[in-house]
Amino acid sequence: MARDLDRIDARIEASLESLGIAVDAGARRRLAALSLLVAQWNERMNLTGHREPERIADRLAVPAVCLAEALPDFGSLADLGSGAGFPGLPIAILRPEARITLVESRERRHHFQRAAIREIEIANATPLRGRIEEIEAIPHDVALAQAVGPPSEVLAMIRGWVRPGGLLGIPASGHATPPTSAAGTSAIEVRRYRTPDPDAPGRFEERAVWLSRAT
Repeated sequence: MARDLDRIDARIEASLESLGIAVDAGARRRLAALSLLVAQWNERMNLTGHREPERIADRLAVPAVCLAEALPDFGSLADLGSGAGFPGLPIAILRPEARITLVESRERRHHFQRAAIREIEIANATPLRGRIEEIEAIPHDVALAQAVGPPSEVLAMIRGWVRPGGLLGIPASGHATPPTSAAGTSAIEVRRYRTPDPDAPGRFEERAVWLSRAT
């Protein structure tokens, strides 16, 4: 297990170094542990289509770090429709001073989030089970929703999860066209960032997060 952890840790470190991103060694170790835990649970249930811990680190953990780098400072963040806990759990590891809420409707993924928070000791993350539009919304500084519906509808769906003046965010491909703003939100700001392409060493994938402020 220790050798596996060392291997994934080194892989994450190399990926982030290629982007000039420095992450505390302890936080990076916990990102590696999270990648391994997802792979272990994947043997019993379908958390994600990425099976190997290396692939989980490449496709989920490292991109979550890159996304976190693109976000402004915040005291609280809601990861809505968080699935296996990405990007919310990595963001919680990276920003222990912030309060992170994970909202997921599927029972098995919710149970995984609870187990990950317990085993990796992510004290600032709270998992909630339910549909975004059905459970009582808790306002945060930032609310992120990825692949939960048509982008043009998502802003309106998650509006209640941010305080007045807070940010609603939709992570997307760097080449996708952002939606128009919804009622009660400002014009879209596009923040672009890159992630390493694990299938083409030395190359990068263009990503973006579409941000709109709640008015």
